[in-house]
Amino acid sequence: MASRAIAVTRDRHLRVVHDEARTRSRLLERVRRRAAARTRNPTVVLVLLGATWLLVGIGLIMVLSASSVSSYARYHSSFLFFKRQSLYVAAGGAMLLVTSRIRYRAWQRLAIPLMVASLALLVVVLHPAVGTVAGGSTRWITVGPVTIQPSEIAKLAMVVFTATILTRKWKRLDDALHVALPLLPAVAVVCGLIMLQPDLGTTVIVASTVFVVTFVAGVRLRYLITGLLASGLLGLAAIMANGYMKARLLSFLHPQKDPLNTGYQLIQSLIGLGSGGWFGVGLGASRQKWMYIPNAHTDFIFSILGEELGLIGEIVVLVLFGMLIYAGIRVAARAPDTFGRLLAAGIVGWLGLQTLVNLGAVTGLLPVTGVPLPFVSFGGSSLVATLAAVGILVNIGRSSAETAAPAGRAAPAGRATPAGRAAPAGRAGPGRRR
Repeated sequence: MASRAIAVTRDRHLRVVHDEARTRSRLLERVRRRAAARTRNPTVVLVLLGATWLLVGIGLIMVLSASSVSSYARYHSSFLFFKRQSLYVAAGGAMLLVTSRIRYRAWQRLAIPLMVASLALLVVVLHPAVGTVAGGSTRWITVGPVTIQPSEIAKLAMVVFTATILTRKWKRLDDALHVALPLLPAVAVVCGLIMLQPDLGTTVIVASTVFVVTFVAGVRLRYLITGLLASGLLGLAAIMANGYMKARLLSFLHPQKDPLNTGYQLIQSLIGLGSGGWFGVGLGASRQKWMYIPNAHTDFIFSILGEELGLIGEIVVLVLFGMLIYAGIRVAARAPDTFGRLLAAGIVGWLGLQTLVNLGAVTGLLPVTGVPLPFVSFGGSSLVATLAAVGILVNIGRSSAETAAPAGRAAPAGRATPAGRAAPAGRAGPGRRR
């Protein structure tokens, strides 16, 4: 009886597996693994990360080259700024990893605490005993070996806060009062504190980023145009009342009128860009970095890059920025819900506008405002903040892929479809404008 039971058990649970079945099973397992990998890291996320880290790598090389002379002259070491930037890259990479693992919807709960913390830092940096003055501006807080720039934190805080407020007021965006409160007072306070430093470039970027988010949200154009004109007139009045800002604003129009003062930096920048030609004078062979261009490793690092790597190097950097912005726009368009779409749009607007302002200043198309080139210029707070923002974009992109993965599943009410086309219930969608 025992032998018969064993035979029956074997007949039930044991079978011969042919080689073809094993091969088919392995192929199916590989397909499942690849599909899971694409869900975790879709193509748009890989493009985003690839462009970001290539720009960071180029920035490390150019910081070493652009700062070597001034660093040796001041600190007797050509590698000081390069070593610091390497530490900033490590800290920024860790922050990117953290933010990419945090569900982006959690930033709705963190919007108010982050905003309060950034406002507190913006107030503290203005105190003479705390803020560090450099170049006529009080923008930094020094804590031992670490230097913090509160305005960089305020950029991210303002994006998160604006996306959160507009999401909560999504069904009332046609009402001007609901759009303005509490968004308008928050923007006014943040921009006012930054202008007190003074920092015109960051103020413009913060205000413009808020404009981008409200535009993407579908706020009526007449509200946006009215706010844009009012803020523009107030900003122009503040600039004209400040002699230093007025001179910096107008110097880019005719830099040759004052070539040794207000027009000096721009003229030297154009000399550097023009000296590079097609292929540049060679990496490390810049002549302008020998104390001719002020802030060669920060705001005007693109000029040194153009001199050493030529037009070809400049085009490569511009293509990488274009890839990053394109990937960010795709992430925003495919976001699973309204908050994700607005948050991604705000981050892309911030990075794109800051790149545009920096390159415009270096080439003489815009006034010199002291804004660093994202991922490339030397600076800890800027690099860490921008990499953290990229991490948020990565999480939104992965969430979009996870939402789109189960084929045939309908999108929940109030959320966008994977293509980002569905509007929340009760509203005609962000494309409606009057």
